Amino acid sequence: MDLYRDPYPLYAEARARPALTFVPELDAWLVGRHDDVREVLSRPDVFSSAGALRPDYLPGPAALSEMAKGLGGVQAVLTADGEAHRRLRRPLTRGLSPSRVQAALPYVRQRAAELLDGFAGPGVEWMAAYARPLPASVIGHLFGLDPADLPGAILGGQRAEELLFSRLSEQDQVSAARQVVALQLLLDAEARDRVASPRDDLVTEMVRGLAPEAAELTLDQRREIVSNLQNLLLAGHLTTTALLGTCLLHLLRDRAQWELLCARPELIPAAVEEAARFDAPVQGFRRTVTAPVTLAGTALETGDTVFVAYGSAGRDTGAAFDVTRSHDRHLSFGHGVHGCPGSLLAREQVRITLELLVERMPGLRLASDEVTMAPTLIHRAPEELHLAW
Repeated sequence: MDLYRDPYPLYAEARARPALTFVPELDAWLVGRHDDVREVLSRPDVFSSAGALRPDYLPGPAALSEMAKGLGGVQAVLTADGEAHRRLRRPLTRGLSPSRVQAALPYVRQRAAELLDGFAGPGVEWMAAYARPLPASVIGHLFGLDPADLPGAILGGQRAEELLFSRLSEQDQVSAARQVVALQLLLDAEARDRVASPRDDLVTEMVRGLAPEAAELTLDQRREIVSNLQNLLLAGHLTTTALLGTCLLHLLRDRAQWELLCARPELIPAAVEEAARFDAPVQGFRRTVTAPVTLAGTALETGDTVFVAYGSAGRDTGAAFDVTRSHDRHLSFGHGVHGCPGSLLAREQVRITLELLVERMPGLRLASDEVTMAPTLIHRAPEELHLAW
């Protein structure tokens, strides 16, 4: 559990060793140096994405029985390679293009301002009041979901992560599985609706990309579309939530950094990059070795697993949080063919958030120095972040 709440001491030890470090808790070789991480991500033919998101906990029979009532469960873009990956990624690239993101920014700013308007002093719990609701609203807007359906959809996404990466009782597993199935059925209904009535949204892009010219979706097409929409919903929401949490935590923990940002708001884009570099919202993914290869002096065999630690790679290029840092491109949003297609959207939400905060709430501070991080390497964020002003 200590590793999952704070992996950085292990990362530092691993980077100091000349070879790779095998970590039993991860059942994988840890790849932690920036250049080594970049090499792995640049060689998808040797380091396969199959099994990239291995669960920490396997649901029990009762939960699996509930999951069988839904759709999904087939390959998503995150775990695909080669042509399969290219086919699954194309609708994401179109749906999250710079022009699409730019068109969404007025909505992002409006929703961000509404959430801040709802703050009632002298304090607030940031994760519940802002860091979760903003990305949830934005991804729902881009999906074209009815606002009335959004809370259930977001809850289903959160429960999907909990089901695989949190220790739950059998009763809680079953409850989570039912909420995931409800999300899958909602996404399936949205996809089938877009066949008849396409719109300018991410669901339509996914349907067009994975079932082009279909007059009616087959069961296999529905499963594939739902799997990839569910993956996108989780990635589009939870990754940004995590970055909104850690970004503000590190800015306020070092008061000089926050005061500098308030005095020089032109540093905000650099602060967003520094936050992502210093504490990657996704700490890493697994890769499976497909042919014998030597990495960092370590001989790896076919079938070996490596954990590609984006969080460690970021600290390899600087141990201190510094919003004035000049950035080479960090790896916290991945690299190469599996680079995060939603990174621009995440960056813009954090940028707009910081612009509003330094303008409206320059006196913002941590209400307590005691901050507990969630026990997961999937989306690294504070469990709660209490703020005062």
